[in-house]
Amino acid sequence: MRRTRDHWAVILLALCATAFSPALSSENSGANASQVEEPGAVTEPGAVTEPGAVTEPGAATEPGAATEPGVTAERILFGQSAAFSGPARELGRNMNLGIEAAFQEANRRGGVHGRQLELITLDDAYEPEAAIANTRKLIEEEEVFALIGAVGTPTSRSAVPITSEAGVPYIAPFTGAIFLRDNTDTGVINLRASYFQETEEIVDRLSRDLGITRIGVMYQNDSFGRVGYRGVRRALERRQLDPVAIGVYPRNTTAIKAGLLDLQQGKPDAVVVIGAYQPVATLIAWARHVGFNPVFATISFVGSNALAGELGPDGRGVLVSQVVPFPAAGNIAIAVQYRRALSAHAPGTTPGFVSFEGYLAGKLTITALEGCGPDVRRSCLMESLNRAGTIDLGGLRLEFGEGDNQGSDAVFLTVIGQDGRYHPIRTLRDVMP
Repeated sequence: MRRTRDHWAVILLALCATAFSPALSSENSGANASQVEEPGAVTEPGAVTEPGAVTEPGAATEPGAATEPGVTAERILFGQSAAFSGPARELGRNMNLGIEAAFQEANRRGGVHGRQLELITLDDAYEPEAAIANTRKLIEEEEVFALIGAVGTPTSRSAVPITSEAGVPYIAPFTGAIFLRDNTDTGVINLRASYFQETEEIVDRLSRDLGITRIGVMYQNDSFGRVGYRGVRRALERRQLDPVAIGVYPRNTTAIKAGLLDLQQGKPDAVVVIGAYQPVATLIAWARHVGFNPVFATISFVGSNALAGELGPDGRGVLVSQVVPFPAAGNIAIAVQYRRALSAHAPGTTPGFVSFEGYLAGKLTITALEGCGPDVRRSCLMESLNRAGTIDLGGLRLEFGEGDNQGSDAVFLTVIGQDGRYHPIRTLRDVMP
C-alpha cells in the first residue's frame, strides 16, 4: 500500500504541474521542460535551442555576433536629438549633414566590420525639455546604440544624466561646455576644444595683437551663455582685467535691444558675444545701425555660415573662433575627404565649419568602432580611443586618455572679409584698421 500511495502522489504532482505551467501547454507538450521562451520569441521549425539560452528580439545569432542594443549583424543604429527648427536650426541641420556624409561614405565601402551605420534624428528645437523626451525615446523605444551630434549646452545638460544612467555613449556634442569635460565617467566623448579655450584665444588676440583692454560681453541667458561668460571673465582675470560692460538676452529670441543699451554705456573697444547666429547677427546689425562699432567677436557655436549669411555687408570685420580647420583647405587631407563626401551625400551643398564638425564626429565614431572589432559594445568606444594614442584624422590630431575625454584642443581665429567669406588670421593687425 505504501508503494501505491507514492505512485499516485507522483502522478498527481505531474498533473498539477501540467495544468499550471504555460511552458507545458498542449502545443509544446513535446518540448524539453528545461527550455524557456521569452514572450513573443519565435523558434523556427527544426531549430534547436540550448537549455537556458536566451535570444534577444532581432539580435544577431551568428557566433561572436554582438547583442548590444542598436547592434545587429547588419547595422549599428545611432540617434541624434538636435535643433532642426527655431533660431538654432541651421546648427542641427548642418551637424546632421556632416554625420550622414561620413556614415554614408563608410557604408559605400561596406560599413564597419560589415555593418551599415544608420542614424535616427529627432528635433528638440534647442529646448531642454524636448531634449529630455527625445533622449528617452531614442534609448527606450528606438533602442539606439549611442547618441551623436547633439547641439547645445542646455540640451546636453538635460540629456547627459539620462544617457549616463542608461550606459549610452554621448558622442561629439556641438558644445564646448566644461561640465561635459570635468566628469569623464559619464560616457561623453568630446571632439572639440572647450569654450574656455575659445574665449581665451579671443581675449588673448584682442589684447596682444591690438592692445585692447576695454572688453565687454553679451551672452545668452542660460547655461550655454553663462559658461561662455565665465570663459571671458577667466581670460580677462588672467590679465588683471574686468568686463567694462555686460549685456544679456533670452535664449531662442532676438530680444537684444536692452543688452545693446547696457553695452553702449560701458564704451567697450571690443565685445565678445556668446550666442546663436540669429540673435548675434541682430545685435551686430543694430549696433552698426546706431553707430556703435567696437570689434565684435564670437565663438564657434554661433554657426559661421549662417551668421555670415544673416549679416551680409554688416559682417565685415567680425571675428569668429573655430574648432575645426578650414573646410575649403586644399592642403589638409581630411578637409578634401570631407568635401568629397559632402558632395556625394548632398550635391551642391556649400561646405562649412558646422557640417565639417559633423563629418569629423562621424569619422571619430567610425575610428572608435573599428578599434572595437566585430564584437561591438558600448563600453568599448572610449576604451578604443584611449588605446589608440594619437589619432590622425588626416591633418587634425586627436588624443584621448585616462581623465581626458576631449580629443582636440585646437582653436583657429577667423574673420569675415569684405567678400562675406571667412579668412584665417595670422595676426589681428593684418585685418583690423
